Amino acid sequence: MTSPTAASVVPVDIYVDPACPFAFQTARWVQEVAKVRNIETTCNVMSLAELNGGKPDMPPEWADWLVKAWRPVRVLTAARLAHGQEIMWPLYLSMATAIHVDKVEDYDVVIAIALEANGLPAQLAAAADSTEFDDEVRASHHRGMDLVGMDVGTPVIHVPGEDGETVAFFGPVITRLLTGEVAGRLWDGTLLVASTPGFFEIKRSRTERPIFE
Repeated sequence: MTSPTAASVVPVDIYVDPACPFAFQTARWVQEVAKVRNIETTCNVMSLAELNGGKPDMPPEWADWLVKAWRPVRVLTAARLAHGQEIMWPLYLSMATAIHVDKVEDYDVVIAIALEANGLPAQLAAAADSTEFDDEVRASHHRGMDLVGMDVGTPVIHVPGEDGETVAFFGPVITRLLTGEVAGRLWDGTLLVASTPGFFEIKRSRTERPIFE
């Protein structure tokens, strides 16, 4: 385990959409990693709606869901612009918890719960149905996604490489929350493979959905 005083703090950017359960599990894991590794995490928005919108032969129900998925990321972006980057983690986690743990399907309710839980003005909910913040959502989305390509989803993580270049990768996709040194070892291994030149993918079929207990 890396001692907090043994090395400089490593900045870690994670790009997430609150609608994605796998991103939520990875986001929770990253926060656990920060307890055992000397990292400082920043939560950023990516948009599943921006990533997947306009794809041909999309089932109507998926297209409808993508319209709905715009709403939380707009509110997150409006809150960041009005109240600073520090609001992103707690507001994102409140939204994702309501969606994936509490199983709240109405995003109006999700947004209201999250704003109230973080002491934010209820008026921010109006951003959900406004296109005012879409350019900011897209800018954050592309900061996260352009380095890994558009054939992946969320989460995406950026860390500084040894040569000064950003190491960016999709995942890791995990279904169970890892804590303590187990979380730290997965972090170490993920960075090892992600920073290896020529390495692109390691994968196996998922046999379970994320478990949030």
